Amino acid sequence: MKPNHTSACARREFLRSLATVILAPRVALAAPQSSTIQPPREGAFPLGDVALESGTVLRHAFVGYKAHGQLNADRSNGIVYPTQFGAQHGDIEWLIGPGRALDSDHYFIIAVDQLGNGVSSSPSNTPPPQDRARFPTVTIRDDVAVQYRLVTEGFGLKSVALVTGYSMGAQQAFQWAVSYPDFVKRIAPFCGTAKTTPHNAVFLEGVRAALTTDAAWMEGDYTSPPVRGLRALARVYAGWGFSQAFYKKELYRALGFSSVEDVITGFWELRYTRRDANNLLSMLRTWQLNDAGASPTAGGNLRSALGSIRAKATVMASQTDLYFTPDDVQADAALIPGARFRVIPSLWGHMAGSGLNAADAAFIQQEIRALLAL
Repeated sequence: MKPNHTSACARREFLRSLATVILAPRVALAAPQSSTIQPPREGAFPLGDVALESGTVLRHAFVGYKAHGQLNADRSNGIVYPTQFGAQHGDIEWLIGPGRALDSDHYFIIAVDQLGNGVSSSPSNTPPPQDRARFPTVTIRDDVAVQYRLVTEGFGLKSVALVTGYSMGAQQAFQWAVSYPDFVKRIAPFCGTAKTTPHNAVFLEGVRAALTTDAAWMEGDYTSPPVRGLRALARVYAGWGFSQAFYKKELYRALGFSSVEDVITGFWELRYTRRDANNLLSMLRTWQLNDAGASPTAGGNLRSALGSIRAKATVMASQTDLYFTPDDVQADAALIPGARFRVIPSLWGHMAGSGLNAADAAFIQQEIRALLAL
């Protein structure tokens, strides 16, 4: 069965936006900023040598970002919006813009790139001896610490009105509120947990194995991309990212795809073959290690960590998420004083948080707007 004209148009628009991200030039490394000059609207903020939680020093580190909107006079309208696994700041802009939840007419939104994602310091852009598979282990706390430097040293913020994020971005939102409880006024993590569950970690082992068993991976020292491994990773991920009902009810037709194979090759393979393999593996490792309870102030106790949060919180889960399950997300929300828990009534699985489905996107935006009004 061929997709109708509307579906075909939707698919062309989706692929066009994806191509924009794939073909966009790499941001330039910004020069160190004085206290009176703000960083450019899009760039990479230099951090110097950064001591990571592992004890390793990441040399000549930098963090990528793009800023939207304008700071108000008292610099109280800042929003931090971190990326998720495999994403760069241009991939998450569906929430940003005039009239959207992250309204650039009223807020100053900093879309910030995780370490390891190819824009911030990563295996693919770090020189020897920390290049490729030798890139140091990064934790979510490391990500949040360098983002804090960006927003305080780079933009001079004394607080942020909101930290929000999807999936690994949600992990960072939880950690922001734990690491800087007096700095963060609100958090809205969606489709992510404050600690990676054992089952989630096992799922990621399958994703890792699919990539690293490609002989072309060469223990990370490949001379050309391990395409077979990247495609295998994408096919493993395809069974987890969308729900069973998404495939059974052929909801992929809303994206312009005509069959399961079509969505696997046209969506999942395209999604991950555009990325560097070592970068993906670095982010997988960060994801597996995620545990807000391991914060220095929490004594290894997740209850203590989340209980220390002072920010107003709305925590969202997708009804059909297969690896950040509603039960797991709700359990985290229950540990945050005064947090509101909301379930996105979606059949799109984990991808309910990606902005691909209009109804899911509207639900998320409504909840974020309500939180910002508090």
